[in-house]
Amino acid sequence: MKKALTIWLTGLPCAGKTTLANMLFRSLLEQGLTNVEVLDGDVVRTYLSKGLGFSRADRDTNILRIGWVCQVLTKHGVCSIVAAVSPFRAVRNEVRAMIEKVGGPGSFIEVWVRCGVEECIRRDVKGMYAKALRGEIQQFTGVSDPYEEPLQADIVVDTSRESPSVSVGRILEVVNRGNL
Repeated sequence: MKKALTIWLTGLPCAGKTTLANMLFRSLLEQGLTNVEVLDGDVVRTYLSKGLGFSRADRDTNILRIGWVCQVLTKHGVCSIVAAVSPFRAVRNEVRAMIEKVGGPGSFIEVWVRCGVEECIRRDVKGMYAKALRGEIQQFTGVSDPYEEPLQADIVVDTSRESPSVSVGRILEVVNRGNL
């Protein structure tokens, strides 16, 4: 990889974003890239966005904060891998513009980690979907809050139909094609 970029994994909770991000991280390290960081949505909410709720404004603020960090990392030659639900199209597009402003065209790769809500519910080891379906959690993406599917993702992987290693391989093809 010759230039820094941001690989932005978006999708429903439990779609497989974190799994793919961690596998991508290891794969990029194996390819010899040493300047790569993973920003996981749950971890970011603990440290960078602590205190934010799940209103539309708070969700947008959270995603813009992650985007800003990625913009700085891109500017300094670091590859970022983001695993965040990022449910709203407009703010994802805003982040793309932020990254491409410093990294140029192709420095933001949006990956739609597609997975049906039924499969996400089945995978949910924390029981968050069950709580949301019982009304115990409000504003839960995919249940009581919307997820706006990407209209022009750079790549779509379907984690309900392909293995994580196949998904990662397909993502790496796009990453390597754009960075030759």
